Amino acid sequence: MENGHGSKFELVVRQIGEPTKVKPSEETQKGLYFLSNLDQNIAVPVKTVYCFKSSSRGNEEAPQVIKDSLSKILVPYYPMAGTLILSKEGKLIVDCTEEGAVFVEAEAECNIEDIGDLTKPDPHNLGKLVYSVPGATNILEMPLMTAQVTKFKCGGFSLGLNMIHCMKDGICAMEFVNAWSNVARGLSLKVPPYLDRSMLKARDPPKIEFEHTEFEQIEDVSNTNKLYEEEMIYKSFTFDPHKLEHLKKMATQDGVLKKCTRFVWRARSEALRMKPDQKTKLLFAVDGRSKFVPPIPEGYFGNAIVLTNSLCKAGELLNSPLSYSVSLVHEAIEMVNDSYMRSAIDYFEVTRARPSLAATLLITTWTKLSFHTTNFGWGDPLCSGPVTLPEREVVLFLSHGHGRRSINVLLGLPASAMNTFQELVNQV
Repeated sequence: MENGHGSKFELVVRQIGEPTKVKPSEETQKGLYFLSNLDQNIAVPVKTVYCFKSSSRGNEEAPQVIKDSLSKILVPYYPMAGTLILSKEGKLIVDCTEEGAVFVEAEAECNIEDIGDLTKPDPHNLGKLVYSVPGATNILEMPLMTAQVTKFKCGGFSLGLNMIHCMKDGICAMEFVNAWSNVARGLSLKVPPYLDRSMLKARDPPKIEFEHTEFEQIEDVSNTNKLYEEEMIYKSFTFDPHKLEHLKKMATQDGVLKKCTRFVWRARSEALRMKPDQKTKLLFAVDGRSKFVPPIPEGYFGNAIVLTNSLCKAGELLNSPLSYSVSLVHEAIEMVNDSYMRSAIDYFEVTRARPSLAATLLITTWTKLSFHTTNFGWGDPLCSGPVTLPEREVVLFLSHGHGRRSINVLLGLPASAMNTFQELVNQV
């Protein structure tokens, strides 16, 4: 990580006391809590950090305010206080035990401005702002949620969260954190969580109606794994309105996210030196809330995103005009309807397969998520962002800048590939 002066910076964080368990402030429902097949496929920890600048209020109260409000928000969101276990069918379920979330208080030996650019993932430094249970090697050994409040010398503080993705998608996580922050300010819940996930159960008997190439295994004929022996470099690239407009002019008039997606897919494939006959897959999440029949209720607590994909050879991707791959992306989005999503749920029920990531780019979009408005009583965050990307194949899109009209693209690549990707971005 570089600080604001461009020099290398080593963050020093000291934990205060031992981790504690934050239980719901009232008695909640016990028993086993069902997770749908859309939850099963993304059971990975997601770590994020929110930084709040110094204010006249100071930071001494922050740990207790956030801890107390967490206890309160865990009442309506009581599954988050449970434990992840395996059912007799070998699926993930939650045992609602009121065990609670893990809470940690810490201090940093610097000012909050010293940590620099949060738009670039930095597992080494930013990881110190998020608590991970020592020795935990899989999600069954991890709590569903940890929260770490780190106080800085300047009077600012950070909130680091570590939450398992099988409990919620990005939209749901945003609703949870913002509801939590509202409770911290003495406000009531605007929309209570809709906890019943049974509407996304597999059909009996299952009915697979689509090919579901998102699960297809692709042979790495380009030997990209050899490249990944190099040092991994993480960077963020800002596509401001000027760059986004340029991308729009390079193809049919369509949404800038599709153009940005297509550019990143092509540039990354070129940077990884994929051979012309190498199959390459673009995976991306589509929000199914309005596409299910009937639509998912407001406040739904869980994952309601479905992975769709575009598949072609690298030679076709790199040598065709921009409009070609944009049309592939458009077709993949358009095919996502109730039938497709129900078929995907049933496909997992029958095969227990997970999407293959070989020769694959997985784009996840946070551009519509309002994490920047999370206010625990110290104003909106100075900055927020992910600690790291969950897989090397994942690229994250974040809204950025004035009016949130720019897009920050976060990715990790082998060092030599990152140099090539940088050159391609500079040409836009």
